[in-house]
Amino acid sequence: RAAVANLDALLEGARTVKDVRVLTAILDGVSREGMRELVNPLRQKMGSGVVVLATIEDGKVALLSSVAPDLTKRLHAGKTVQSVAKELGGQGGGRPDLAEAGGKDTSGLKTALDHVYTLIEQMI
Repeated sequence: RAAVANLDALLEGARTVKDVRVLTAILDGVSREGMRELVNPLRQKMGSGVVVLATIEDGKVALLSSVAPDLTKRLHAGKTVQSVAKELGGQGGGRPDLAEAGGKDTSGLKTALDHVYTLIEQMI
């Protein structure tokens, strides 16, 4: 609930890669289910763009990736989250618009999320 109330603060962290808004965030104290609840209001408020959320739960990384419908011909949420998960010793995948993954290496999370921007640039 607190995270939903702070959508504007989260969106301030979005960057533009070429012509696409990209937001990555590590959410402290938010469960995997909480990320699922957060992604739709976040995507609606953001508009067109890519969101990759992460949290650490039970000593493991949980990841969620969302791509706006107008971008799914160019970008794929499943491939994006799968690439991040590989860097963290995990796996995942999903649909072009929404995907989940997990990983074991919590220490590499920030670096893996930083690589999302480079990955999006290569995919466009």
